[in-house]
Amino acid sequence: MVFQKLKKTKRRGGEISPDEIFLDDINLPKFDKSQLEGRIERPLGSGSALALGAFFVLALFVFGGRLWQIQITEGEQYAERSRDNTLKTTPLFAERGGITDRNREPLAWNTPDPEHQEFLARSYTARAGSAHVIGFLKYPTKDSSGFYFRNDFNGIAGAEREYNEVLSGENGVRTIELDVRGSPISESLIKPPKRGNDLLLSVDARLSEALYGFLMERIRAAPFEGGAAAIMDVSNGEIIALTSAPEYVPQVLSDGTDSRRINGFVSDQQKPFLDRSAAGLYAPGSVVKPLLAAAALEENIISPEKKILSTGSISIPNPYDPTRTSVFNDWKAHGWVDMRDALAVSSDVYFYEIGGGFEDQKGLGIALIEKYFRLFGLGEELADPLLGQAYGTIPSPAWKKISFPDDPWRVGDTYNTSIGQYGMLTTPLQMLRAIGAIANGGNLLEPSLIAGETASARRVPVSEEHLRVAREGMRRAVTWGTASGLYLPFVSIAAKTGTAEIGIAKKRVHSWVVGFFPSTAPRYAFVALLEKGPSANTIGGVYVMRQFFEWLYATAPEYLK
Repeated sequence: MVFQKLKKTKRRGGEISPDEIFLDDINLPKFDKSQLEGRIERPLGSGSALALGAFFVLALFVFGGRLWQIQITEGEQYAERSRDNTLKTTPLFAERGGITDRNREPLAWNTPDPEHQEFLARSYTARAGSAHVIGFLKYPTKDSSGFYFRNDFNGIAGAEREYNEVLSGENGVRTIELDVRGSPISESLIKPPKRGNDLLLSVDARLSEALYGFLMERIRAAPFEGGAAAIMDVSNGEIIALTSAPEYVPQVLSDGTDSRRINGFVSDQQKPFLDRSAAGLYAPGSVVKPLLAAAALEENIISPEKKILSTGSISIPNPYDPTRTSVFNDWKAHGWVDMRDALAVSSDVYFYEIGGGFEDQKGLGIALIEKYFRLFGLGEELADPLLGQAYGTIPSPAWKKISFPDDPWRVGDTYNTSIGQYGMLTTPLQMLRAIGAIANGGNLLEPSLIAGETASARRVPVSEEHLRVAREGMRRAVTWGTASGLYLPFVSIAAKTGTAEIGIAKKRVHSWVVGFFPSTAPRYAFVALLEKGPSANTIGGVYVMRQFFEWLYATAPEYLK
């Protein structure tokens, strides 16, 4: 009955069967008692409990210690490693602005390059003559792991350097998610790149190339060590042509792969990295005479019509031995010359006398000479850092006291400074600027390489009447004087030559010519210099400019109108 009653008793989910409660008595004799068969449970011995407890305690210490090491001691390291392994932040390189000449002919631009997957490579014009104007750059640099430790384009020279901020733009940023194998899963743009601005230069690359070619022809033939030439708009200071010879090749230096050619530029004795137009300092010789003539007229030292006799030299008592005389030679005997003719024939005696005085002819004296040379911009850097890379030197008693402390200033020093010799040094661009002020009526402009830029200017305190005399003398130099090689039927040119003797033996000379055109209503001023040629050479700056004007007439006559 009990069995039946129990059998009828129900539990949740079904009935309870008796064999779920009681052992199977029928099978009891068959159980292997040594294997504990037939036992409902086996009690745990005290030894086993201790061993199990010790195991759990040891495991707790091991895993707890390791967890402490990972989270506390090495936590930041692993966190950083985790971030590095999952997210990479990389720069998106901004496209660099292009550089063009005044006619929008490309001088520097960007092109795809298989060697530079992440950014565009720089390409440069194949035209010669503009290397120092354009310059070159270095690319962003990465290490062996692909990390860019320098992520900008670095302008090294020329406009690439001086206008680097204008050209550069702003790099963007992106993140790349990587899996455990380092393969990209996805990427996100955080900041888009901003393209750099284009640069429109004032130069005409055709003109610079032509000047460069004519310079190099004379440099090789004479030979000279180098040269420079430039043309400036006298109304606004824009540089229309600018070149320095010899030059480097921007593409070779930016690519940086041709070590043989790069080493050749570095070791070249003709210094192709020197921008002779802006950084080269040279004795100007007679090209300063128009400035001195204007100064003498302004200070009422002499009238333009008064004539001075040049017999080939003047002599004054020797400061070291009064019984002897010091002789200051002219390059030839010119006879009686007034100011215009003195400029035309480049009479040294005439300018010795109006500079330092002689007998009854009063001279400016070194203080006024220095004053007017500085008023015309000599001895100072040009404002544009690409064009103004040197100050130059105007000799003076203060300068000599520093340079030659045991030798006082003498009248002979004034004579030599009056003709652009002694310790006087200028850059070709300084002389171009000064002659531009003669041409345009006394506005000393700041030369500029940027097209359309408003030039700053200051007035040279010399009257238009006196400047006109200097211009007329320079025109005579072309019609029948020392610059007669520039007497051409298709353009009226005014010019002044200069031959500066250098070295103790005076066996080497710098050959100069400066001027402007058209002579009656000047639009452009020019300068050409050939550096350190043989003194016997008679073919220099004038020859270069004659070839250039003939080329200009045939190729770009709009500049001659």
